[in-house]
Amino acid sequence: MRALTVPSVPATPAVAEVPTPRPEAGELLVKIAASSVNGFDAATAAGYLQGMMEHRFPLVLGKDFAGTVEAVGEGVDGFAVGDAVFGVVAKPFLGTGSLAEYVTVPAGYGVARIPDGLSATDAGALGLAGTAAVDSLDAVGLKEGETVLIAGATGGVGAIAVQYAASLGARVIATALPGAQADFISSLGGANIQFVDYTGDLAAQVKILAPEGVHAALHLAGDGAALADLLVPGGRLASTLGFGPDAVEGRDLTAVSVMADANAATLERLAADVAAGRLRVPVTATYPLEQAPQAFADFGAGALGKLSVTCA
Repeated sequence: MRALTVPSVPATPAVAEVPTPRPEAGELLVKIAASSVNGFDAATAAGYLQGMMEHRFPLVLGKDFAGTVEAVGEGVDGFAVGDAVFGVVAKPFLGTGSLAEYVTVPAGYGVARIPDGLSATDAGALGLAGTAAVDSLDAVGLKEGETVLIAGATGGVGAIAVQYAASLGARVIATALPGAQADFISSLGGANIQFVDYTGDLAAQVKILAPEGVHAALHLAGDGAALADLLVPGGRLASTLGFGPDAVEGRDLTAVSVMADANAATLERLAADVAAGRLRVPVTATYPLEQAPQAFADFGAGALGKLSVTCA
């Protein structure tokens, strides 16, 4: 099969021929219709995860997937050949990812059915960013009427978090450059969004909008310590970048380091919200698998939202 691989790390991803995987006991073999590029994939190719997880080479990249069950391994219950599914590849090693024509995934975690009203392209860009957004907002316990600062609002996680925060009735302050970035976020989140330019004096801009500070912050980009300094006493921060409790020790603040939990319940919630029109998957560009290296390059250059890679 064709897949986006690296022969070692760090390395630039390239499309190559690799053996088609076979499902082991408890696994599904999924024929991929769509996947997407995530920061996790870029970090893997850059070698940042060496020593943290086993790497098996040639390493097939990719976490998100959407497609059709092609075969089931021994002992699988609840899924059958022909089921349309999506989710996040969840294995204790790196190497058999979803930026490929086929992927094997555990049937018991990280996979859910695609409901009517959710396209394969959207489903293939939803899993990792969606669960990270939901888990980050859950970690800060955002409430109606509170002010939340979302740093990294224009990325996949941030663009989903903005929508959920706005739907809760929170006041959202999003980091974005004036122009295309701010317009992109405005198109997602409704009227309760204000913007600060992350290339300028972030603290000064936020204090103009929220003189007493913000109740919560999502650290999806930038300097976690700088965001913590903008919280009110008792404020809460969630970080997908490793900023955690130790960083605010001794202060009247809460900081939680978030690792996306792609359980079936969260995936099903995300899928239902998209199918019902309550959530938009922020796909801004789509590439065929053969052009996946360009998708990686565009991701690294700061593309907005989610970049989809299709195999159909």
